Amino acid sequence: MNGAAGFSFCDEQSKAILLHMSEPLSRMPTGMRYYSGSEARLRREIETTLMSIFDGWSYEEITTPTIDYYSLFEHGMGRSQAHQAFRFSDTDGRLLAIRPDVTSLVARAAATLFAERARPLRLCYVAPVFRQQPHSHAEWRRESTQIGGELIGANSGTADMEVLAIVCEALERLDLLGQSLLTLNDVEVFNGVAEQLRLPAEGRNEMRALVDTRNTADLERFLANYSNADDARALAQLVQLSGKREILLAARRLITNPRSQVALDRLERLWSVIESLELTDRFEIDLGDVSRLDYYTGLTFKVYVNGAGTRIGGGGRYDDLTASFGLAEAAVGFVLELDGLTDVLLSRSRDSDLRHLSMEATQASPKNLSQLFVTAKMKRALGERVGLDANEVME
Repeated sequence: MNGAAGFSFCDEQSKAILLHMSEPLSRMPTGMRYYSGSEARLRREIETTLMSIFDGWSYEEITTPTIDYYSLFEHGMGRSQAHQAFRFSDTDGRLLAIRPDVTSLVARAAATLFAERARPLRLCYVAPVFRQQPHSHAEWRRESTQIGGELIGANSGTADMEVLAIVCEALERLDLLGQSLLTLNDVEVFNGVAEQLRLPAEGRNEMRALVDTRNTADLERFLANYSNADDARALAQLVQLSGKREILLAARRLITNPRSQVALDRLERLWSVIESLELTDRFEIDLGDVSRLDYYTGLTFKVYVNGAGTRIGGGGRYDDLTASFGLAEAAVGFVLELDGLTDVLLSRSRDSDLRHLSMEATQASPKNLSQLFVTAKMKRALGERVGLDANEVME
């Protein structure tokens, strides 16, 4: 292209070179940051704690590639979410992406590398993910670290409750359970309503967007195009339904289709287990919380902690994802955001609970260099923290 229509290839290349040369090396790209000192140690402690919990529930650690084909994430996350990935072309012209999601990668491993393994598979990971555009002002990071687990090959309330129990144990071990809230939903409640209304694909997406924004008036007007005014008014009330067991009773009065009713039955069985564990203060049912990821097929949940600027985790059931790589398998999983957990713990414990992460350094100060390190080694064997004067000149 030439003139006002845009740059020629050479102009674009020259512009990129000039921008590259003018970048101040003392600055970082937006959404990236360093971690050091007590914050870095806290991050590692959280990782260690959560991975030990996974081990206690018989989960095996897996490390996934950082770079993979963009089409993998486009299929797994959906086009709009995958579009946030950092993308570039391979030497053969294939479009690659820096990992914006881990679940898609684990699902492929289950269907290929672990195809002959006995089911269910229990896999866990700690991995950074990279996204080009932040979701919101609160979610400003373009690199964040996820700690997650996937339970593949089991389609039951037992499997669903297992991942919820692991999340609760993780929050309890971090002393955050009392300040946490997990919101539950089942995407089949929404899917049943959409099927009942015979919504086309575009209409289904529009309805989901209206549910996500909890815009009752606009949702009612939208539904009126596919149902009578009374039904539209009743269904629009779904976005306002959040609370405890009573929400299920209210939903049954509004929803009559069998598909949604089965989903409500699943939620009710889970809620009964939550009641038996005396965890109802930590859970809510929220039928207006519709997930953004396309691979969820049943239970979905999100994790919130007081003091965090945004949710610090979430997950759900994704029974169709492995079909792209072979046999479709039932699966459920979740992630917790290491960055959000660290921020909350730092803000609450900066002056007290983190003292154990920054032990006072004992001085090892003999004047002979050999004796200095003999002493230092002895102190380290006792678990003491050693601080040497690296500028001191010794014989």
